[in-house]
Amino acid sequence: MHANFHRLVERCEQFNQQKQARALAVMNRYGQQVFQLLPVLLHYHHPLLPGYVPGDVPAGICQFTPNDCQQEFINELCRAANGHQGLQQQGCEILGLYSMGSTSSIGQGRRSDLDIWVCHSHRLAPARVERLQQKCLLISKWAEQRRVELNFFLIPDNKFRTDNQQWVEGESCGSAQHLLLLDEFYRSHLRIAGKRLVWMFAPGKLGPDYDRFVAEQFANGTLNHDEWLDLGGFARIPAEEYFGSALWQLYKSIDSPYKAVLKTVLMEAYSHEYPDTQLLCRQLKSVFQTAEILDETQDHYVLMLEKVTDYLKSIGDEKRLDLVRRCFYLKVSEALEPGQEQDPALAWRRRIMERLIGQWGWSAEKLARLDDRDNWKVEEVRNAYGELLEALMQSYRSLIQFARRNNISESINPEDIGILSRKLYAAFENLPGKVQLINLRIAPDLSEPNLSLVQVPEGRVNQAGWYLYKYGLSPADIIGRRPLEHSGYAGKLVAWAHFNGLLTGRTQWHLFNQSTELGLTQLQDFSRDLARVFPVRLPAPTNLALSRPCEVRHLAIFLNLEQDPTARWRDKPIEFGRDTSDPFSFGRQRENLAGSVDIIYRNSWDEIRTLHFEGETAVVDALTAMLGKMHQGASPPETLNVFCYSRHFRSLLRTRFEQLVRECIELRLEPPQGHRIKRLMLGPERFGIFFERRGVSVKRMEPDRDGARALVLPEAARKAVRSSDARSAGARPDAARPSYSLRLDQHQRPPVPEVVDTYASEGLMQFFFENSGEGYNLYILDEANRTEVYHQIAGSKDELVQSINRFYTANQEQGEGRSHFSHFNLPQYYEIVRVNGEVQVLTYRTSKDDRDPLRAGPV
Repeated sequence: MHANFHRLVERCEQFNQQKQARALAVMNRYGQQVFQLLPVLLHYHHPLLPGYVPGDVPAGICQFTPNDCQQEFINELCRAANGHQGLQQQGCEILGLYSMGSTSSIGQGRRSDLDIWVCHSHRLAPARVERLQQKCLLISKWAEQRRVELNFFLIPDNKFRTDNQQWVEGESCGSAQHLLLLDEFYRSHLRIAGKRLVWMFAPGKLGPDYDRFVAEQFANGTLNHDEWLDLGGFARIPAEEYFGSALWQLYKSIDSPYKAVLKTVLMEAYSHEYPDTQLLCRQLKSVFQTAEILDETQDHYVLMLEKVTDYLKSIGDEKRLDLVRRCFYLKVSEALEPGQEQDPALAWRRRIMERLIGQWGWSAEKLARLDDRDNWKVEEVRNAYGELLEALMQSYRSLIQFARRNNISESINPEDIGILSRKLYAAFENLPGKVQLINLRIAPDLSEPNLSLVQVPEGRVNQAGWYLYKYGLSPADIIGRRPLEHSGYAGKLVAWAHFNGLLTGRTQWHLFNQSTELGLTQLQDFSRDLARVFPVRLPAPTNLALSRPCEVRHLAIFLNLEQDPTARWRDKPIEFGRDTSDPFSFGRQRENLAGSVDIIYRNSWDEIRTLHFEGETAVVDALTAMLGKMHQGASPPETLNVFCYSRHFRSLLRTRFEQLVRECIELRLEPPQGHRIKRLMLGPERFGIFFERRGVSVKRMEPDRDGARALVLPEAARKAVRSSDARSAGARPDAARPSYSLRLDQHQRPPVPEVVDTYASEGLMQFFFENSGEGYNLYILDEANRTEVYHQIAGSKDELVQSINRFYTANQEQGEGRSHFSHFNLPQYYEIVRVNGEVQVLTYRTSKDDRDPLRAGPV
């Protein structure tokens, strides 16, 4: 061990106590309570303690002795037991309790979450580990009641010596990181209770000899297993890890953009040094083994900043260097609350920041602008969003190029890569009709007292359509101002303002409309209806939802917002009877009262989409586009609301349209039962909506001498079903697809299982594996639900999946109009299996353990 081993042990205890004191100084009263009671809750197992789970639950933390505060809590609990047996614990099955992440660093704030590693023996029975996991979940809920976010990670002591078989779940990175996760743990850990970590005391240059050296120390008695825990060392970091780690940091950027930029550039810096990567955990260990006092040279956030700074300077990237410094400053600033700046216990933070700001040469004006972040509005937030996104993508592109240079495949498993990439696609991809959310926790309040909509008709200097401004319409307010957004229809702009927090109940609308029926009253009603049925934020989508084709969850339809045929009926006599009261073919003139249809929906990936249709065929265009977002076997929308803004017959039109929508959704989602058609009169013409296995089509029905003849609608109407999802989901021409080493039997093609059609979903590639007698069959559905069938394929499914994913991630050249994240709409992979004689669909994993069937009944 280190020459000054015993002195290092003493220093480690001192430093650990100092770090605990720093962590507690930042926390509020509830945070301190949760942090200090954690070892008590896991050391003992008693019905009076939070987190109690009946049964044989692992308990007892090695080397744990309650301090005065913890003992007082235990004594009070025993008195409350009224004669019940006090807290007793036999054995020590939990090896250690450690925090990791920002805790005790300059990046910790009052609202920072607690990430806790619960280390245990890998020999614990799986059923007992599951009960310990249940207990930890209950403790997390207890902490949540105290407004403390507490995340537990159960870590077997051999985790980093075996292949990573974890799955992305909650805050767990799953297979996205492995040894790089251990690097972060070693450099940021704080021991709460339990064994000391061998890593911190071993010489720094052991490399592949680490395991042999540590085994010798246990054998000769320098170390004993009762006091020391060894999670392993680093022979090397496999190149495969950098891709998964970058993807994980991008995923985390949705909730913590400033921290994610720092960590993503760190991965880029690590890959730049490959294969001789200088890990931060090794640097921190070297500092620890030579330091006499705890100072900023041992703060892992500062070390990360220094590493990233040196890298960006070495490649001459001053733009990202300035952004990284601002990210660091804002991350530290958001960690503090008003009044904390003068707290003596936090003086070390001020010293670090004053030193850094002096080195950076920042002006007072720049500091004031950053310090005013709580008052940033939409312009500042949009600029910050663009900078953050570009920096993240630049790092990601560098890491993809690194992967290609080293000819590596991803170590991340297919299900995890699908979940992570799909969340990124849903959050960042800018699609036609999609409401882009720009406030990634950048500023707390984007609300505006005044918003204006300005409509420009065709033939003017400016592009036709609607423009959104954050001012009133007086010349002094609006002349020379840039619009916030432009769209061909008003509904998208109102939705954008609502979901980005600009539009609230106190916002005053202003309207300048030159060629539609939208008036200020209708605009205000529309805003209120939108706010009533769509909360601005909902809980994040589950991993199960992200692993499946997206489904429409919340659907709202708004009729005649811009075009209202009944508005022209002023002082006009209305004549209709029993056979002419349908609002789609109304009165003796057979008029269609639906002039425009706006659709807004939120899907199961938490995307918010808008669609707009107008004209004589708006009803069928809207129906086919909306039904195209739904696949057979999907759940119907959880909510369906229809609103109407007609001047006349508002209730009649709304009720009739809602009835039609519900009938069509039921026909689309139910299992196929022969030929199904819904006939509909629009004005004087009859249309047929045909419900087929893989989609919906519309035809105009014209009478002839034989009764009826089907004529296809004009091209624009037929393309309605191929709406924004398919166009912008990264659809690629056939020639651009990857080449597979597969055999297509032209003479005896196996039928496509009906369950494949059940999961057909527009806008993404889907691969279905089915084991056969020799090899396996493969069914491919492309973005337009076209099918390719291959059978009796020999070879590895895993290699095929990796090659397909590499194809989708390798092409980083951005074509004109193509967004950064279009290639994140990676294919989805499934397996078709039979369980008790029933055909079911499973998400594809490299390991078959612990898989849950997707929702698919017998076929």
